[in-house]
Amino acid sequence: MARLKDRQKAIALRLEGKSYSEIKNIIGVTKGTLSYWLKDYPLSEERIRELRDLNPRRIERYRETRRRNKEKILNRTYRNEKRLIFPLSKRDLFIAGLFLYWGEGGKTKEAELILSNTNPAMIKFFVSWSEKCLGVDREKLKIKLHLYKDMDIKKEFDFWSRELKINKSQFVKPYIKNSNKSNITYKNGFGHGTCNVAIRNAILGKRILMGLRAVEDHFISKYK
Repeated sequence: MARLKDRQKAIALRLEGKSYSEIKNIIGVTKGTLSYWLKDYPLSEERIRELRDLNPRRIERYRETRRRNKEKILNRTYRNEKRLIFPLSKRDLFIAGLFLYWGEGGKTKEAELILSNTNPAMIKFFVSWSEKCLGVDREKLKIKLHLYKDMDIKKEFDFWSRELKINKSQFVKPYIKNSNKSNITYKNGFGHGTCNVAIRNAILGKRILMGLRAVEDHFISKYK
């Protein structure tokens, strides 16, 4: 009697469009038994396509294939762009740093160049640029960190000193924000606070600011 009820339930589920696996999980009988019971109840072609497309393994394989293809495209694009960009001439490097300073640098003090950012790579580029293009001795740089009150101050000093290869004696007293890093909801940036690099040199300050003015004047006149 129980077997008859299971068979009737299996047929009812099949008529609802359930697959063998779905019915097996509900009733608890083997696929072989279901195959015998439901041989006269095939699914429609449309339903078979739906089940195939909704199959978790198939979906996962599709996602993995898409991920690998995307990764291949990105890697190929990365290699192509790297070949186009490098090597940089000294002039290329100077212009890149000038445009970086145009976007991210401080422009209110003629006697000082200051760049602030949360991205260690960007700060490292600025330090390297100041050495190679401006002739600034790394030991003349001053570093000020903007950190959050729940951060390990010593650990962040160690991190930036190691990344920039700058002695901690060149770090001035950090600015500690009253807010907590743990309260930041977005993921990008602020992993190690904000690093400010200062070059106190009036001649260089005037040179960079006038260089930026020349760039601005050029594009303003070009597109009038």
